[in-house]
Amino acid sequence: MKPKAIDMHVHLPTASFLEGSLKPYRALAEQFFRTAVPCREMDEVAKLYDELDLVGVLLGWDAETATGLPPLKNDEVAAVVRKYPARFIGFAGVDPWKGKRAIEEIERAVVELGLRGAKFHPGLQDFRPDDTRFYPLYEKITELGIPAIFHTGTNGIGAGAPGGMGIKLDRTRPIYLDTVAADFPELTIIGAHPAWPWHEEMLAIISHKTNVFMDLSGWSPKYIPRVVMDEARTRLQDRILFGSDYPFITPQRWLGDFDGLDGFSNEVREKILWGNAARILRLDPAPASSTRR
Repeated sequence: MKPKAIDMHVHLPTASFLEGSLKPYRALAEQFFRTAVPCREMDEVAKLYDELDLVGVLLGWDAETATGLPPLKNDEVAAVVRKYPARFIGFAGVDPWKGKRAIEEIERAVVELGLRGAKFHPGLQDFRPDDTRFYPLYEKITELGIPAIFHTGTNGIGAGAPGGMGIKLDRTRPIYLDTVAADFPELTIIGAHPAWPWHEEMLAIISHKTNVFMDLSGWSPKYIPRVVMDEARTRLQDRILFGSDYPFITPQRWLGDFDGLDGFSNEVREKILWGNAARILRLDPAPASSTRR
């Protein structure tokens, strides 16, 4: 049988991420999500995803130019995927400000490391996605035939601090992705999170451009704006993806809350939890083998 679901938004709860790439932002992020996030080994995470029968998309992270913090290296993400290929798929973290090096890195990450997508956080990376200076990077991503995921909407990172620790929410408005989607119609774009307070803007983009999707990570389903869930259960059911935002929100909490929602047929649930992501990731319909021994 196929996995129960594909979690499109998984961060590594490792020291390299929490105490490295995210270090000065970690405490406020925990406060925002109202949870303590301890460092964990990926063997423990693999066991969790195996027990839940999930495939997780691990996200790399590189905001070095804007933050001065070390990236979560794509080699680390790839090493976890190699160890647990039945449970994890990797997306490469890419710092768009690194120019030619960013283009070289995404090609290396895909061709040599076997990663299958690109991850951007315009808020922390401090860039507007529609800035044409980054178009050569998008051209390479399009050429490689992989999807690109962009953080959209408000930020838990920096929330509750004076000046939001310098993070500008405007960078994460979905409307900038509309321009990218128009200029790169062969590029699959995933807007991460429900994009609040611009969620209706994101829904308009999804309804207009078939190369754009939304993942529902970072929010419990019962708190996601009703208009988003109404669209998810009806006309935009083919464009919505399950994502947890682990370790800040656990997949078991997200899935439990989703199970408690009314109005979703089994067919629509299957699309959101598995089918839409499988199509984007071009997954073999054959089942993944368990990591249990």
